Amino acid sequence: MEAYLGIDVGSVTTKVVLIDRHGNVLWNSYNKTMGQPIKAIQSAFSVLRRDVGDIEIRGVGTTGSGRKLADYIVGADQIKNEITAHAVSAIHLIPNVRTIVEIGGQDSKLILIRNGVVVDFSMNTVCAAGTGSFLEHQATRLGMAIEELGNYALAASSPARIAGRCTVFAESDMIHKQQMGHNLEDIVAGLCDALVRNYLNNLSRGKEISDPVIFQGGVAANPGIKASFERELGKEFIVPHYYPIMGAIGAALLSRNTKHTRFRGWSLSEKQLSTSSFYCSDCPNACGVMQINDCDAVIARWGDTCGKWGRREG
Repeated sequence: MEAYLGIDVGSVTTKVVLIDRHGNVLWNSYNKTMGQPIKAIQSAFSVLRRDVGDIEIRGVGTTGSGRKLADYIVGADQIKNEITAHAVSAIHLIPNVRTIVEIGGQDSKLILIRNGVVVDFSMNTVCAAGTGSFLEHQATRLGMAIEELGNYALAASSPARIAGRCTVFAESDMIHKQQMGHNLEDIVAGLCDALVRNYLNNLSRGKEISDPVIFQGGVAANPGIKASFERELGKEFIVPHYYPIMGAIGAALLSRNTKHTRFRGWSLSEKQLSTSSFYCSDCPNACGVMQINDCDAVIARWGDTCGKWGRREG
């Protein structure tokens, strides 16, 4: 069987998918990156190889903030930014999609599509108040699992008004509301509303959010956030079955045009890979050079402006 790999390395989670020629998902994984992207990729590959065997890989696509690192490790044929990858997967699923709302662990995106083409987008990588990590932190502080947050929000009768413009204000406001006597359901619903207001204030800014709207990324698992968006905008938000791995699916779909793959092979899951760095002193630029090592051999280098060290990779 021919198959295509998609790898989405984010700062919080690493997603790996295997699809067939028609875009059907054959296998997928969604795991915490834990600050160790190489280990996260190798671990996913080890499980994938165990589950499906040495299947023939015809193309590999990478995306996410660690897409270039993933390319150096795996040997990618397509290296695309998150906007492109998410748009490709959404259009594959719903060809007439016009808006993508994506909220991940550390960033959020709004992508506008018209006639199958991305015409505008905005991305928030600065404000943590509108991300999954912030929600997870608040769930922990309130003594509940992140999976429970949405159901608490849906049970609210009168959502509390929570300031959501930054994490510090939001958390202190939530504590204040608890001290005032608001119940947990109303506070959680207020938190969901605050995240939605934060998203719209930072990313929408006059952009036309038109139907159909797809809601993807890890935060789409929270029915409280979905309900808050729908209440605020008066629109249905469609949550696809593979909402947390849509970026990886998009990367895999893009790799289907590959004629001769650069895939390094399944053995990479068994290699002793590590990273190191140094500053080049050959010119005033003093570039910081990163390198990936396979035991004592350097298999990839990057970060130098002139390309000198990159050309010397093993």
